[in-house]
Amino acid sequence: MYTLKVEKMSCGGCAARVTRAVQAVDPRAKVEVLLKDRLVQVESAEALDAIAGAITSAGYPATQATQI
Repeated sequence: MYTLKVEKMSCGGCAARVTRAVQAVDPRAKVEVLLKDRLVQVESAEALDAIAGAITSAGYPATQATQI
C-alpha cells in the first residue's frame, strides 16, 4: 500500500479525479482519499512512480507521504 500526499486536492471533485487517475493506471486499485489530510492511500500492483505520475498528470502534484 502506498500513501501519497496530494497538496492541491481540496474537494470531493478533486478526490474523484485523483481516484479516476489512479484507476486509469490500475483499474483494480483500491483507493482511499483522506481529504482533510490531503492523503491518498492506494493498494495496487503498479509501481509507486506510475501511481504518483498519474495523479500528478491529472493536475494534483503527488509525493510519497512520510511514514510516522
